[in-house]
Amino acid sequence: QVQLVESGGGLVQAGGSLGLSCAASGSFFSLNVMGWYRQAPGRQRELVARIFSDGSTNYADSVKGRFTISRDNAKKTVYLQMNSLKAEDTAVYLCNANRNGMSWWGQGTQVTVSS
Repeated sequence: QVQLVESGGGLVQAGGSLGLSCAASGSFFSLNVMGWYRQAPGRQRELVARIFSDGSTNYADSVKGRFTISRDNAKKTVYLQMNSLKAEDTAVYLCNANRNGMSWWGQGTQVTVSS
């Protein structure tokens, strides 16, 4: 069982930066694929960024060059640094852990970017 707790959301002006954290419980964190997703009102949940156990990453095209995902296996934490934020980045950001076909979600943290 994995529990995920996100933190770091808030209100920021367009062009600003925010950092999100997701702290995980449970074993074998280093084996998890960790991801950040987001869901805006009236829109489907979408993948923002993902980091694999070997440290490789992938990003949605809309955030490439602006967002950076990283992980600290010793702290069982995954991070999302968001720079040059845009109004369209406004959403609830959710942390996800995936391992061997099992998937766990955090409750999400609101990010609001004012234009």
